Amino acid sequence: MEIIENASLKSLNTFGVNATAKYLSHIRNLQDIEALFEWKSNNDLPNLILGGGSNLLFKQNYEGLVAKVDLLGKDIANEDEEAVYVSAAGGENWHDFVMWTIQQGFAGLENLSLIPGCVGAAPIQNIGAYGVELSNTFHTLQTVNLENGDVQEFSKEHCQFGYRESFFKSQTLDKLLITSVTFRLPKKPEWHVNYAGLREALAGEILSAEVISKAVISERSSKLPDPTILGNAGSFFKNPVLPVVEWEVLKANHENLPGFPQAHSEEVKTSAGWLIDQAGWKGYRAGDAGVSDKHALVIVNHANATGAELWQIAEEIMKSVEDKFGIRLEPEPRVIS
Repeated sequence: MEIIENASLKSLNTFGVNATAKYLSHIRNLQDIEALFEWKSNNDLPNLILGGGSNLLFKQNYEGLVAKVDLLGKDIANEDEEAVYVSAAGGENWHDFVMWTIQQGFAGLENLSLIPGCVGAAPIQNIGAYGVELSNTFHTLQTVNLENGDVQEFSKEHCQFGYRESFFKSQTLDKLLITSVTFRLPKKPEWHVNYAGLREALAGEILSAEVISKAVISERSSKLPDPTILGNAGSFFKNPVLPVVEWEVLKANHENLPGFPQAHSEEVKTSAGWLIDQAGWKGYRAGDAGVSDKHALVIVNHANATGAELWQIAEEIMKSVEDKFGIRLEPEPRVIS
C-alpha cells in the first residue's frame, strides 16, 4: 500500500475544498486492505475511509490517514424466480453502477440515478431520491473490520436503516470498510413515480427503468448544480420529520408549507429546501461560499471557499430557520473538524 504524505484532497471531495491529509492511501485490493489494517495497528493516528467524497465537508486539514476506497468490480451474483441479485465493489461509482443495472435490463435503482458517490458509501447514508431509498432494494453487504481484521456480512436488518441513517453511520464510522454491496432487483418492478416533478415529467410515458432514469437525471440536472463545475455535496440538510400536531401548527401559520405523511407513523416530513428558501437564503453568497440559486438546499463553493467558510453559512442557515420556524435543521454531510 503506497502512502502519500501531505496529500491534497481537493480533487477527492465534491465541495472542492483545498484541504490536505497528513497521509493518503488508495485501497485497490485485498493486499491493500491488509496493509491498512497493519498500518492502523502500528500507528496511533486516526483514519478516515473516503469513498466518492460527495457527502463530507473538510473544515480543516486531516491529521491522520485518509484511505481512498478504489475497489472495483460488479456482477450478477444470483437469480431466483422473483429477483436478480447484483453485486458491486465498494469503490464503484454509484451512478455508473445504476446505469449498468439498467443496461442489463434490470429495474429497481432507476430513481437513484445521478446521485454522486460510490457504492460502498451508499448504504452508510441510506441514500434516497424521488420516493425511493437504497434500503428498498438492499440485500446484503460485506465489510472488513479495520480494528481486528474480521470479515462480516450484514443483512438488511443488521444495517438498521433509517432516513439517511444506518448502523455504519451511527456506530462504526471508519471502523468497518464496506468492500461490496448486493442488491435484490425484482423481476416484476414496482414503479415509483408519484413525486412532484417526476410525476409531471413522466405523464403519458410508457414506464420503464430507462425512461424513469432519464427523467430523474433531467430533474436532478435542472435543480442541482454539477459538482464538477460548482463545488457542492448535493442536499446539505435532511428534510425535517415532525409530529403531525407540530406540522399542523406550522401549516396554520404558513399555508404553503409542504407536508408528506410518513407511512405507519404519526409524523410528517416537510421540505428543508422550502424552509431555507422562505428564510431568504437562496442565491446568497459571501465571498466564494454561498447557496445555490437553483435550489436553496445546496451550499456551494464558487471557487476557493474554505470548509470553515462553507460551514459558517450552514450554521447561519440553521439558526435562521430555527428562529423563523422553530425547526433545527440537521446536516446530511459528515463534517470533518
